[in-house]
Amino acid sequence: MRRRAVPVSAAVAALLLTGTLLSSPAWAASDTEVTVGSNDMIFSQNKQNEPAITVDPSNPRVMAAGANDNIDMEACNAGDPRTCPFTPGVGVSGIQLSLNGGQTWTQPTYTGFSGRGCLGPAECAGNPAGPIGTLPWYFENDMVSNGDPIVVFGPRRSADGRFSWSNGSRLYYSNIATNFPGREGFKGEGAIAVSRTDDVAAAAAGVKSAWMDPVVVTHQSSALFSDKEQMWADNAASSPHFGNVYVCNVGFRSVGAAPEPVLFARSTDGGDTWDHKQLTPATNNNQTGGRQGCQIATDSTGTVYVVWSGFDKQANSDVIYQARSTDGGARFERPRAIVRTGGIGQFDAVQGRFTIDGVAGARTNTFPSISIANGTPTGTDATDLVAVNWSDDRAGVNNEQAFIITSRDGGGTYSAPVSVSQPGDRANQPAVSLAPDGSRAYLVYNAFLDPWRSTTAEPRRALGVVRSAPVSGDTIGAFVTRHRGAVGDARGSSGNALTAEFFGDYNQTFATRDFGAAIWNDARNAAVCPAINAFRQSLVDGTPGPAPRVQQECDPRFGNTDHFAGVFPASG
Repeated sequence: MRRRAVPVSAAVAALLLTGTLLSSPAWAASDTEVTVGSNDMIFSQNKQNEPAITVDPSNPRVMAAGANDNIDMEACNAGDPRTCPFTPGVGVSGIQLSLNGGQTWTQPTYTGFSGRGCLGPAECAGNPAGPIGTLPWYFENDMVSNGDPIVVFGPRRSADGRFSWSNGSRLYYSNIATNFPGREGFKGEGAIAVSRTDDVAAAAAGVKSAWMDPVVVTHQSSALFSDKEQMWADNAASSPHFGNVYVCNVGFRSVGAAPEPVLFARSTDGGDTWDHKQLTPATNNNQTGGRQGCQIATDSTGTVYVVWSGFDKQANSDVIYQARSTDGGARFERPRAIVRTGGIGQFDAVQGRFTIDGVAGARTNTFPSISIANGTPTGTDATDLVAVNWSDDRAGVNNEQAFIITSRDGGGTYSAPVSVSQPGDRANQPAVSLAPDGSRAYLVYNAFLDPWRSTTAEPRRALGVVRSAPVSGDTIGAFVTRHRGAVGDARGSSGNALTAEFFGDYNQTFATRDFGAAIWNDARNAAVCPAINAFRQSLVDGTPGPAPRVQQECDPRFGNTDHFAGVFPASG
């Protein structure tokens, strides 16, 4: 339902006057583990990656995080000790919540289909009423939560259909969903689904009924696998489309070099129902290339911005594309390239893809991040400055840097790219956020400190880095480093197949007027396993040996990747 622009509600105005709505933590938690629910001594239960974070604009002490989270998977010792499979039917969309502004985090326990108790030596059968640290109600709806987490807060809708922050907040959690083995919760191989709760405190306390059943967002067909979604809620009350929720993703329609259009869905009723659009052609060939990694943001007038990575044949270059909608996602302008991007990492023949740190290493990408100073929650002090961020190696091999471009005219034109990572860091998978009033910018990325390795013998040091910069009008100032996390060795991370490391595809940050919250992939607690290094090197050498028995031959902390987060005051 399309809505007219409305003035800020009296309730919201009153909250602003009392300071309640925009109250913020009086302290800073600069390095706190978020993924606190898993057993750090069992692979792959100790494996978490691809973090998401959001802050409630109506109560910034309430935060939510999501993860690709193996907390409920079977141990490697269950069945064949040389394999560490994803337990069929077990979900991986972890949820963590904080009610004190990120000072501490909790991972609630619900009931669902779980392999957490499958510790071996018997094969794992799964428990349909076991403990889960992932989104509930998937098993009951014939589905499995399958990761790629995104979390956002939006306003709740009243009985008359109006959205207002005075009604409270709704937390949305989007992720990939697959069908439970032997069942069909939807058509196709993979869908995008959204879970919702209006009671974060109850959800944090483990109340399963605080969550609504997941809703399948994508328009599914039998051959469709929906991947790498992004979600955003129009959270500025000045917008005529305030309260709308948007999801974008890439739809893979077959196997191999498949048609893969960027797809878009919107909900005008709080996530109950969704309509759909296709933003790009479906082709993926030598003329068009593929596309991936879409992101969404809205400005104070409700204009929707969608950006993604792609290839421009005329420029013969990888680029970031942008498409905009001025009517709440009903119609979009034709996509156009807004910046050329370079390559990143080097090719790893073991995986057939580019990695950031070496052979059998952590995969990498140039996916964009976007943020707009839209004045949430009211929109009244918005500057609508747009910032788009990514990382590439245009400065040379082993010199990957994070770059930002900005727009002062609603995405019509953009500035030249500016390097914003700390010199010496090989910046990977950065994310940017702008304070709602446009006063500050925040940046997070993983820094790799060693050159790309051609063997598995040498360390691959990595850590999380948070930077920020003042913003004056439409100009972002010089970035300074606010935090450098503990150093870990990426070789201690792993995919379930054991053949390569795994960090995932992104980090994330979210800004308020008073602070920026950042979350990153972290390997400080992961132990490197010499037997795994030797196994991966055998793959590099073309003489594959047997995978090791992980729980017998490796330190128990092997694979223990975590998410750490920090809250960084604007005054710092």
